[in-house]
Amino acid sequence: MTTSAAPEPAPPTSPVPLAALLARRDLGLRLLAGPGDVPLHWVHASEMADPYPYLLGGELLLTAGVQLADPARFVERVVEAGAAALGFGVTPVYDTVPAALVGACERLGLPLIEVPPETPFTAVARALWRLMAEARLHELRRVSEAQQSLATAAARPAPVPAVLGALASRLGGRAVLYGADGTESAAAGRAIPPEAARALADLAGVVGPRPGGPASASGDGGGLRLAAYALGGGDGMALGIATEGRAPGDHTIAGVAVVLLSLLTAPHRAADISVRDGALARLLLGAPVAEAAAALSPGPWTVVHARGGDSTPFAAAELAAALGTDLVDPGAGAGAGAGGGTGAGAGPAVVRLLLPPEAAASVTARPGWTLGVSAPAEPAALAAADTQAARALRRAEATRAPLVRHRANGLAGLVDPAEAATHARVLLAPLTEPQTETLRTWLSLHGSWDRTAVAMDIHRNTVRQRIARIATLLDRDLDDPDVRMELWFALGSARAA
Repeated sequence: MTTSAAPEPAPPTSPVPLAALLARRDLGLRLLAGPGDVPLHWVHASEMADPYPYLLGGELLLTAGVQLADPARFVERVVEAGAAALGFGVTPVYDTVPAALVGACERLGLPLIEVPPETPFTAVARALWRLMAEARLHELRRVSEAQQSLATAAARPAPVPAVLGALASRLGGRAVLYGADGTESAAAGRAIPPEAARALADLAGVVGPRPGGPASASGDGGGLRLAAYALGGGDGMALGIATEGRAPGDHTIAGVAVVLLSLLTAPHRAADISVRDGALARLLLGAPVAEAAAALSPGPWTVVHARGGDSTPFAAAELAAALGTDLVDPGAGAGAGAGGGTGAGAGPAVVRLLLPPEAAASVTARPGWTLGVSAPAEPAALAAADTQAARALRRAEATRAPLVRHRANGLAGLVDPAEAATHARVLLAPLTEPQTETLRTWLSLHGSWDRTAVAMDIHRNTVRQRIARIATLLDRDLDDPDVRMELWFALGSARAA
């Protein structure tokens, strides 16, 4: 068995097999050397004699050979950089792909495709990005459906076997729950060879039990791809998964199962915890927050919306532990869940957490996360608190603040005081102090000339003249109620500043 301490890092985009790009007849691409099933993670065009410093690995490198002095050395550098494939455009420099380039690619196993003269590199790049977008959408849908399936299983009378069964079905393999002593506690899915079973048990023994041990590990055994994940709670339990292959989204799906199984197997479970887990399951299924409120203690509870981490449920679980709660909707990166996630392709999902009173009082900014925190609320008011947290998160992201709390100060509380003061200074800059005071008094008295004149001890015609002058200086229609409201808030912000 071969193992690694952590799963292979996922690329920022869903990979696309080179064969899918070659299948696009409109591009007219032709494979001249190497395998046609390599994954492509992105595309890059370069005419540098040595492209090595400009490659990240996994690219389809496109070139017309403008500085191709030594084809063999060029291919060596491309391979050293980790590029997935090389695309060579014929004309205007070469009429055909150089034989030396084809030979070097064959020798080093680098896929080489011929790009015909009528196909610009931008067309190849656009086609690859479209294929990646389609693959990403498929992955998001798959993860979303799996999350719903796992959450449904978690709400069943025998939740642990149900979650394992749903996980094994979604990944097309076997899922095993190991106890702290390394023995199988429960399992589901297709049978695997004894060699793979032993390798999976060994891999599960690597994660979690010792201090500082890895949270996950992956490897191969018995002709299968293996992965193991430590469950939360520090009791040494682990989840093992054996599959024939590894598809995009598998790691995220497994992460959702880890979060649920950690909740379902926690050693401190009691009757009230089980009820709260039922509320969590309903939240994961997309139920409104208010529907889960009846299963929660009186509170008050605080809702937190968070975005960040590495967009995996493992990071969500770590955030929940840091904030002192086990009620977390990990989002799964697909936007599924109870209103907290983003739509498909819209970016990292929003993690939602419910914090009990003892945890809510000590919420602080967390490295790598952006947090929006609601005001404390009773269970019946959690729907409003959920909206407050979402709004606070949007404000935090807009202002690049690590944490923003809901401010219950009416409409004025929705605006950052510093930003409001800056806007007020710019808006009221043309006015002198007497004009500003006249405007404030006139607005406070609902635009009454006579009452303003009495309050300021000036003639009513003077009030009219000043207001007319103010309207000219500000270039605003002071008969417009929206304008009056904006000016009133601006005057208040200026005075507060």
